[in-house]
Amino acid sequence: MWKYLKNIFNFKGEMPLTGFSTSKNIFRSKNLLCGIGKSEIGEKEIEISEYPFEPSIAYPTAVISAMDIECMSVDFTVCKIHVKNDILFVTAEQKEKLKQFAESNNIRLIPQSWNWDWILEPYLDTELTKENEERCLARLMENGFTSLEVDTIRAEVKDQMYAYNFDTMLWDWCSLGLSDVLSAMRSKYSKEEFRKFYKRALEIEKRKNM
Repeated sequence: MWKYLKNIFNFKGEMPLTGFSTSKNIFRSKNLLCGIGKSEIGEKEIEISEYPFEPSIAYPTAVISAMDIECMSVDFTVCKIHVKNDILFVTAEQKEKLKQFAESNNIRLIPQSWNWDWILEPYLDTELTKENEERCLARLMENGFTSLEVDTIRAEVKDQMYAYNFDTMLWDWCSLGLSDVLSAMRSKYSKEEFRKFYKRALEIEKRKNM
């Protein structure tokens, strides 16, 4: 929160939404928090409903067979289910059920990807040190990003991420990731623009040096 207030007083130029006035801003703030839908985990399939991201195979509902799941990441925050050309989200509350599902269906568990978390660190509700910024950039460069590319991505999502984390009073100080940036950008872009962003966002999430 302190970092955001500092940005308000130090920023020169057009500041992102403040969220402290107008019904239009309040409506937009609510629209930013679209959630990740609902999931029911069975023995051989996962039923997803009310899924908000239209480019996804899970939109608005889907039944995902265990045979179609390539791998899953369940070790931090929102759980991620990797299927062909897509990543689906399941709440962290279902982490243990997903682990059991993966074990019984012989699905590979993979480590958390931190690419989007590192990219979005400037928009957390905390003051980042120069050392933190350098560490994030170093990790991203290890995964094939350039400093120019990181700056370009951050410039694209900056205003929306400030609105997402502060206008909504979410004030997340720990971690912002792929599901967060998709929620934020979904309310800005047209259907076609978001479809293109969605594809790029997944590529960024998956990128790593082999």
